[in-house]
Amino acid sequence: MYSGLLIVLLPLALGYCIPCRSQSILHVINVSVARMVYLILFLMGISLAFVDKLSAHLGTIFTVCLTFLACITLANLIGLWLLDMRRGRVRGERGAPVISKWSLLLDSVRLCLVILAGVLSGQLLDPDWLAVDTLSEWALMLLLLLIGIQLRNSGMKLRQILLNPWGLSIALVVMVTSWGGGLAGAWLLNMPLNHGLAFSSGYGWYSLSGILISDQLGPVMGSAAFLNDLARELVAIMMIPALMRRHPSCAIGYGGATAMDFTLPVLQRAGGVAIVPLAIVSGFILSLAAPVFILAFLSLGG
Repeated sequence: MYSGLLIVLLPLALGYCIPCRSQSILHVINVSVARMVYLILFLMGISLAFVDKLSAHLGTIFTVCLTFLACITLANLIGLWLLDMRRGRVRGERGAPVISKWSLLLDSVRLCLVILAGVLSGQLLDPDWLAVDTLSEWALMLLLLLIGIQLRNSGMKLRQILLNPWGLSIALVVMVTSWGGGLAGAWLLNMPLNHGLAFSSGYGWYSLSGILISDQLGPVMGSAAFLNDLARELVAIMMIPALMRRHPSCAIGYGGATAMDFTLPVLQRAGGVAIVPLAIVSGFILSLAAPVFILAFLSLGG
């Protein structure tokens, strides 16, 4: 477990130690992160293709995904709704640029197609010839290094994060309620409880949760984790406009780690610029917590 945790946290920490003031370099890093996500998902698809009798496992993948998605969604929304009852609404400016919700959904569909392309390619490859697990591990390390650089240069300082109690509260509620939903999902599926906790600790970071769980539990469970977190992102995109006015914590928190990147344009459009610091703080904390808790919970099984 400790070696796995080191593989994840070391490149993330190294990246966070690298300051970068060049906007052109940051642009290259942002583009590279997007490309690395596609590469990792493609390799995950190849790993899935190497599973014996893959078609027999599709039912398991979708059953596990939908069960955890339902349990975690219900737990998150209840906890965040209770937080909103205490905090109230956000009154901020509007008029952010209109972002097409359908274009964002199309991006998610592309991710699924990349997985499918990996599965189809894997049918033509020899598992003994292609060390897909090693390639995935190195690709993940490079991705985390680049993400660490992004986090360092996101403009959000640690002092700003620690002094934003609402953003901290959203992140903590998401963590705790996700674990509750993960335990419920594991109980319903008769899975080890630590596996349920690991599934619930992706917080929408599908490329990370998919590859880490695939490495520990196999590509079938890794694919279920990927779909669970990707579906969370899709649901968040659909719900944010409806929730923002009366339940801003629900709108921000349900996006999980993606609140600081993928779902941020939707959040800004629905809630205005006042919502952006909350979203970045919450997403930042959950992004740092996800790899730690996924590997920590998986290690409990021995």
